[in-house]
Amino acid sequence: MKMFDKKLLMKQLMVPVAFAMMVLPMSVVAQTPEEKGLSIAQESDVRDTGWGNSQAKMKMVLRNKAGKESSREVRIRNLEVTGDGDKSISIFDKPADVRGTAFLSHTHVIKADDQWLYLPALKRVKRISSSNKSGPFMGSEFSYEDLSSQEVDKYTHKFLADEQLEGRPVFKIEQVPTYAKSGYKKRISWIDAEHYYPVKIEFYDRKESLLKTLEFKDYQQYLSKYWRANQMLMQNHQNGKSTDLIWEGYEFDVGFQDSDFSQSALKRTR
Repeated sequence: MKMFDKKLLMKQLMVPVAFAMMVLPMSVVAQTPEEKGLSIAQESDVRDTGWGNSQAKMKMVLRNKAGKESSREVRIRNLEVTGDGDKSISIFDKPADVRGTAFLSHTHVIKADDQWLYLPALKRVKRISSSNKSGPFMGSEFSYEDLSSQEVDKYTHKFLADEQLEGRPVFKIEQVPTYAKSGYKKRISWIDAEHYYPVKIEFYDRKESLLKTLEFKDYQQYLSKYWRANQMLMQNHQNGKSTDLIWEGYEFDVGFQDSDFSQSALKRTR
């Protein structure tokens, strides 16, 4: 009877052990670097979903290799789109030689983004070719590609490491563009581990050389949920130039609709 009790006890003990051995490999497999990188990107996207529409003012400071500066003042309008990428219009107010210039972007999740530039001197809308998205936007170190909303499926994602950046814990991930005409081979992103917003991004050109570094500074929270950086600092390591974007006056739920982000609306922007 004692022998039967011991065998029964051993069987009872082996059941949870066997179950744990079956479950453990599945948990480990679910946390490959690629899957962890994707989960971080998805969480970042989820946390910035639901803001609807917004507007803000932005000062663009262009700095050449010698350190000489010029600036531009821009108004930005944004519309969140369910099931696709977001839409935006950038309207230049100063200086006089670019006043009235407007840039419209319809971002898409997988297919090439649609982008147009309205030139008031010519009174016409110019479509930005999908092969020209890596070109500089209005003479800045930001490309047209940089200004589209960064949809999760535009990249593959790979977790690289847990690190500390400026005293805060961050996730370091590698992101490779999934669309053929990207100007970048890859980018390395540092994502805040608490709030899941970007802190720094390194951009690598098609030869895998470091091209640019973008830093996000002075984050503020809006609507008790959404984080926006008041400063975005882009440094081009290959030509020595840089561009700073300084944001202010964020407003949400201002009543923008899809019709406000059409080509005809682009011509009417004031």
